[in-house]
Amino acid sequence: MRKVVSARGARALLLASAMSLALAGCGIQQVSRHGYVPDEGALDQIQIGSSKEQVELIMGTPSTTAAIGNEIFYYISETREQMLFLDPKVTDRRVLTFYFDDGGRLTRIANYGIQDGKVFDFISRTTPTRGDDLTFLRQIFGNIGNINPFGSR
Repeated sequence: MRKVVSARGARALLLASAMSLALAGCGIQQVSRHGYVPDEGALDQIQIGSSKEQVELIMGTPSTTAAIGNEIFYYISETREQMLFLDPKVTDRRVLTFYFDDGGRLTRIANYGIQDGKVFDFISRTTPTRGDDLTFLRQIFGNIGNINPFGSR
């Protein structure tokens, strides 16, 4: 005895198969880390007063250094999450910073990150202030009256 599948049943089976394949990948999430990933306990080995060479030996080569004087080491990392074909979203960004004095001795360690869109120091729990930052409206309306259509005199 042969069972005949109707056109309506075949369409329903095809639709159900397509939906199950499409939904099968919905839960796939990729998490990737980029940049410097510190070893467990590496930061505990570094003491204030350590030399640049000791810090570099324990932590590895910094991601970048200060442009002037070479007295600051930066170790930068970023964590991204991506769902299927969507653009990756940055979920965490950290900058581990080592400050040195003129003699090359470590004076301070800071662990900066992004929290609520602002740079945040995780060690001291402070947010660096930038002084007199201009607000959006001040930037827009600040030049009204300062424009000379005839050029400078």
